[in-house]
Amino acid sequence: YTPTPHDLVIATVHHSSTDYYHCSLTPYTPFAQLPHLAFENATKKTRPQLAARSLVYAKVVSASRHLDPEIACCNASTGKADGMGELKGGMVFDVSLGMARRLLLPPGRQKDDGRLVVLDELAEKLAFEIAVGRNGRLWVKANTVRETMAVGKAVQETDKRALDLEEQRKLVRKLVL
Repeated sequence: YTPTPHDLVIATVHHSSTDYYHCSLTPYTPFAQLPHLAFENATKKTRPQLAARSLVYAKVVSASRHLDPEIACCNASTGKADGMGELKGGMVFDVSLGMARRLLLPPGRQKDDGRLVVLDELAEKLAFEIAVGRNGRLWVKANTVRETMAVGKAVQETDKRALDLEEQRKLVRKLVL
């Protein structure tokens, strides 16, 4: 994965310095810098205290071949979180970059041959939250660990085996029963 401005990513906090959290976007890329004040309503006193291995959902602010990428957990123009911030609980699953891109597409923009119904089918039977990062990470949080694993496994299987619409429905029926 190569960071590009405006990409939504799921990052893991590696360590903290005076003004930044140093976050891993993928295991083999340089750390991205997340300023301590790049959160909604953050001040020196009210900034979030993130421990190592915490997960954050963030947007790439700047990326260059010569500098470490910078990410933020709030919209720069409004100062609002817009769904970004620390991800508490749940599990992270790795998916291909293509699958991450497909998951982020609005439903109307998906072509018939690449359409995904796996999440819609799961949502009819289970309650869960997801966050998708362009860096190939999928965060899932459901009521139980079993349900969380079922959602993550369904998306990974759909990705790995390139399932069509009917095969996705069969997979969901098999995993949820």
